[in-house]
Amino acid sequence: MSVRFTVDGSDRLEQHLADVCEHVRAGVGAIIPRRRLEGLVLAGGYGRGEGGVLVVPGGDAPYNDLEFFVFVRGSTLLNDRRYRAALHLLGEQLTAVAGIEVEFKILSLAKFRRSAPSMFYYDLVMGHRWLIGDDALFAGCEHHRDASRIPLHEAARLLFNRCSGLLYAKERLLKTVFSDEDADFVGRNIAKAWLASGNVWLAGRGAYHWSCVERLRRLRGSDEAEARSLVPLHEAGVAFKLHPRRAGAEDRDRLQAEHAAITARARGLWLELEGRRLRKSFGSPLEYAGVGCSLCPETSMLRNVLCNLRASGLRGVLSRFGARYPRERLMRALPLLLWGAENKEEAAVIVDCLQCDESGFTAFVRAYETLWHRFN
Repeated sequence: MSVRFTVDGSDRLEQHLADVCEHVRAGVGAIIPRRRLEGLVLAGGYGRGEGGVLVVPGGDAPYNDLEFFVFVRGSTLLNDRRYRAALHLLGEQLTAVAGIEVEFKILSLAKFRRSAPSMFYYDLVMGHRWLIGDDALFAGCEHHRDASRIPLHEAARLLFNRCSGLLYAKERLLKTVFSDEDADFVGRNIAKAWLASGNVWLAGRGAYHWSCVERLRRLRGSDEAEARSLVPLHEAGVAFKLHPRRAGAEDRDRLQAEHAAITARARGLWLELEGRRLRKSFGSPLEYAGVGCSLCPETSMLRNVLCNLRASGLRGVLSRFGARYPRERLMRALPLLLWGAENKEEAAVIVDCLQCDESGFTAFVRAYETLWHRFN
């Protein structure tokens, strides 16, 4: 369990985060009866002791979100309905206190123990900070401690999410009026993509580690040329993660250049990773978008149909993607939006994937974002 929230943040920042955690502990305890509350744990960078330290005129300040897992006995679905609204309100109240977003996720220990290995669960078990409970609660979660068991589709999902961030950054960079808020968003998503470049390579080879510092050490020590070529990107990502910096509107030209460079690099990573995962060869984003096989073979057909019914009604079920998991539509559209040639053939594929009634880059991104928030 982590002793600190950050690697080198000031005592004042550490105390601030500890005070926020105490507010969280008390607030969650007031919402969920003790007989039902199994445990409360801080995950994410601050839970692992590698949270970001933002230097501001008044001293060190937090930067990343605070992500809490609330373990509640019984059905996670029913508990989510019982407590989600109250926890969301608590999160909003404490966000104002913390100065960063406070989020809660509800889960039961029983469901956690029987869940399949994933990158997110590995990070949680290996690096965290208990507010209620201790590591004895993670008994039976040994399969979540083995990074070599993280499936390849988890690496693909990480890259998918980081490339989605690059897509949203691309949209902001195209705005006529570019604000400081836009610049901070773009810079943050570029840095996440830098970090993901190394994470994806390591995860795809069973060498992922919960610590970003250790991941960088492993890349530097690799004998493979591809790994060494990713070191500068991952190094920059680690530097930003531990010591983030806010970009301003005046940094637009620099951000555009950095965005273009990491987007181009991500294209090669995407096609190579998906080629290995699906055991196919892809020469272009359009070729990938049109492949006939399922892009999410790990999901069941019944679940896929139900998800499409909830997401898009009968239109979704009766489409050619009706038996495929909805994220697949995003995975086919994303490479065309991010790396495509913006021609009519690609636009037709995007319309088909996103089932949108309007065309044009902005309309496509809006339709993409709506679906992404549900199935990212």
